[in-house]
Amino acid sequence: MTSCMRPYCDLFALRMLLLLISVLLLLVRSNSADNRCLSALISTCEDCLRRGPECAWCSQERFLDGAHVSQRCGSVSDLRVRGCEEEFIENPKVKVEVNATINSSQVAPREITIQLRPGSEASFVIEVQQLERYPVDLYYLVDVSASMQDNLDRLKTVGLALSHQMKQHSSDFRVGFGSFVDKPVSPYIDVHPSKLLNPCSEYEVHCRPAHGFIHVLPITQNMSEFTRVIQEQRISGNMDTPEGGFDAMLQATVCQKDIGWRPEAKHLLLVMTDQPSHLALDSKLAGIVVPHDGRCHLEDNIYSQTSTMEHPTVAQLAEKLLENSIHSVFAVDHAQYQWYEDLVDLIPGSYVGQLFPKASNLKDLVVQAYKKLLSDVEVQMELQDPQQAERFWVNVSAICPGGSSASGNSKCSGVQPKQTVFFQLTVGMLSCPAGSADQDVLMLVRPVGFNESVHVRIRQLCGSGCTDPEPEPLSCVSNTPDACREHRNAPVCSSRGVCRCGTCVCDSSRFGNIYGKFCEMDDFSCPYDGGLVCGGHGQCVRGECVCLSGWMGEACTCPESTDSCVSDDGLICGAVGKCVCGKCLCDDPRRSGAFCEKCPMCHSSCQSHWSCVNCHLSNGLGSDGFQLCNHSCSPLVDYVDDITELVRGKYCLYPSTDKCQYRFLMDLESDGAQLHISRHPVCVWSRRYFKTFLSVFLLTVTLGIGMLAGVRQLLRITDRSCISKTEPQFEHTHKDSSYIPTSSEKTITYRRDRLPNHPVEMHTHIPTHTHKMPIGDAW
Repeated sequence: MTSCMRPYCDLFALRMLLLLISVLLLLVRSNSADNRCLSALISTCEDCLRRGPECAWCSQERFLDGAHVSQRCGSVSDLRVRGCEEEFIENPKVKVEVNATINSSQVAPREITIQLRPGSEASFVIEVQQLERYPVDLYYLVDVSASMQDNLDRLKTVGLALSHQMKQHSSDFRVGFGSFVDKPVSPYIDVHPSKLLNPCSEYEVHCRPAHGFIHVLPITQNMSEFTRVIQEQRISGNMDTPEGGFDAMLQATVCQKDIGWRPEAKHLLLVMTDQPSHLALDSKLAGIVVPHDGRCHLEDNIYSQTSTMEHPTVAQLAEKLLENSIHSVFAVDHAQYQWYEDLVDLIPGSYVGQLFPKASNLKDLVVQAYKKLLSDVEVQMELQDPQQAERFWVNVSAICPGGSSASGNSKCSGVQPKQTVFFQLTVGMLSCPAGSADQDVLMLVRPVGFNESVHVRIRQLCGSGCTDPEPEPLSCVSNTPDACREHRNAPVCSSRGVCRCGTCVCDSSRFGNIYGKFCEMDDFSCPYDGGLVCGGHGQCVRGECVCLSGWMGEACTCPESTDSCVSDDGLICGAVGKCVCGKCLCDDPRRSGAFCEKCPMCHSSCQSHWSCVNCHLSNGLGSDGFQLCNHSCSPLVDYVDDITELVRGKYCLYPSTDKCQYRFLMDLESDGAQLHISRHPVCVWSRRYFKTFLSVFLLTVTLGIGMLAGVRQLLRITDRSCISKTEPQFEHTHKDSSYIPTSSEKTITYRRDRLPNHPVEMHTHIPTHTHKMPIGDAW
C-alpha cells in the first residue's frame, strides 16, 4: 500500500513545487514592475526616463536632502508624495499631432507625428475611401514560351473587347505589353549556337531567341497600336519547366517611366503563364550569385542584368509592388493554379485566376480580378530604416463599412465605391536607440494599390533636455552639527545619518529610503495599504502618516470627499446610510450594496405593504389610486378579480375596518406589477361563509354517523361467523344428538409456592359423566 501511494505523493509534491515556483515568479514580476523606477544605477534624468513611461524625474533643488540621486526617479504620484513640486516633475507625455492641411481624395490624414517613450504606445485612425471610377493602367506581361502559343493567339483578338468592357468600370482605360521567357543562360536554355538564334530549329519553326524581359509597348490608349503589336509577337523556347516571371515582374514594376504608369491611375500587372516561376536561389544553378538590387535595368527596352543578377525574392517583389501601388493578377493554367494560389498569400494586393484553354475566359477574368482587387482595402506598414523595426511594434484593427472590427485584421473585403474604411493603428516603442536619441523615425502606412500613403513621424523621447541636479561640493569650510539638528535637543540627523558641511547625508536601509532635511522621513515605518506606505496618499514622518489634501485616516486611505457615495439619484447612500471612508454604511442592517440600494428583506413581509393597500382601498381601487398612492407604494400595483389564479408569489391578508380582509399577493421576481390586490374582500361573518360552515358541519356529522353504523354492522357479521365455526366441534365430540350442555363448576386454587409433585384430583360435576384428570400431568 505504501509503495502504491508513493508515486501519488511524489506527483502531489511536484505539483505543489511547480505552483510555488509560479507564485514566486509572479511576485518577482510584480515587484520588478513596481520597482522599475527604483534602482541605484540611475544617476541622470535620461537614465530614469529610459526605464519606462511610468517613470518621472524630479529636478527640484534640495529634493530629498541626503538621499541618493536615484531617489529622484519614481512614479509621478510617488514623487508628489515625497514632496516634489509639480513644475519640477519631468514626465514627457505621449502625444499625437495630425496635419490636416494636406488635401486628399482617398487617404486621410497624410501626415501624423507621434511622441513616444520606451514602453509607451500611441493610437490614431486613418480613413481610406474607394472612388467610384478610377483611371486604370493594365500591363500585359505574357510568357511567350512555345507552350503559350494558343493563349498568345487568343490575346490578339481579345484586347479590343476587353478595352470596351473595362470602360464600363473605368474613367480612362489604357494598356501596355511586355514578354518574358527565362534567363538566356545554361541550364535554362540550350546554348548551342544554332539554338541561341532559333530555339525551335529542330521543329522547323522560326522562334525568337529566349530573353529575360522585353518591354514591347508602353501604356497607351491606342488600341489599334496594341492590336498590331500583339499580332507581331512570336513564341520562343527554353529547356526547363519554370520560367523567369519574377525577373520580368520586378522590372515592369520599378521601371515606372519606361512602362508609363500614371500616378493617378490604378495599376494592374497581368501575368499570363502556364508554368511556375524561378525563385531567388535557382540562379545559383547557372553560377549567378549576385543578389538582385531591386532597381530598373532596362537598356533599349531589354532587361540587361538578366544574366548577372539572381531572381528576386518573393519578399523583395512584394515590397516593390506595394511601394509602386501595383496590383498583380496571375492568369495561369489549371495545372499551376495551386502554386500561384499559395503565392498570392505572400504578395499583398494580388489575385489568381484559372485560364481556360486558348484563354477563352481572359476578358471575364480581368474584369473579375479588377472588381475583387478594388473591393479589398488593406494597409501595409513599412519603416524607412528597416534596422529600427526591432524597437517598435504595430497593431492594426480595420473597421469595415458594415461595422465589423477585429484586432489584428488589416483588411476589409466587399467594399463598394464611395464607402470608407477606418484603420485604427497602435504604435508602441520598446526601447531607445543605442546612439542619438533625437533622430526621428519615419513609418509609411500604405493602402495596397492606392497611390496615396500616410507618413508617420515618430519622435523618440529618451531623456534629451532633462535637468540634472548640481553636483555636491567636494569640500566645505565648516561642519557644524547644530545645522543638522531639527531643534536644539534633537539628535544629529535624527540618528539616521551623518552631518557633512551642515547637511544631513541619510543612512541607507534595506527596508526602504530615509530622506528629509534631518533624515526624519522614510517610506517604510508607517502603515501600508495596497502595498504602498500611507496608501500612496501621504508622507511617512516619524512613523506617522501625514496625509495629502483630500485624504485622512491612519494610513491615509479614507477620502474626505463623499463623491464615491453619491448614488444615481444624487443622494448620499440613497439617504438610507452614511458615507464612512468613501464607502456607504447602511442604517438598516438588512440593506446592502454600494449605495445601500439592495434590501431583499425590506419588502418581503406582508405588514410592510399594508399602508400601500390601505391607500388603494381608500380610493376605491380605481384608476385615481395609481396616481394618489405613488408616495406610499414603492412597488408596482395592479387589481385582479380572482387572485387564486396567480401562482408565483406570497399571499397576504389586510384587515380592513369593516371586519373584512382583502387578499393581496407579493411578486418580488416579476418584471411587471409587484403587488396584486384582490377587488373582492374576505368577510368572516358574511352569509356566504355561514352557509359554507353549516354545510361542512352537517356533512361531517353525517359522515361520522355513517362510519359508526358501518363499523357496528361489521362487528355483527364477525360474531356470527365465529359461532357458526364452533357448533360443528360439539357435534363431533358428542354423538348423542339429544345432549344439552349444562353449567358446571370448577374450583381452582392459586398459590405462589410450587405445588407438591403428587396427583391432585379435580372433580367436574356433569350429569351423565364424571372425568378425573391428574393436575400434575396437566401442568
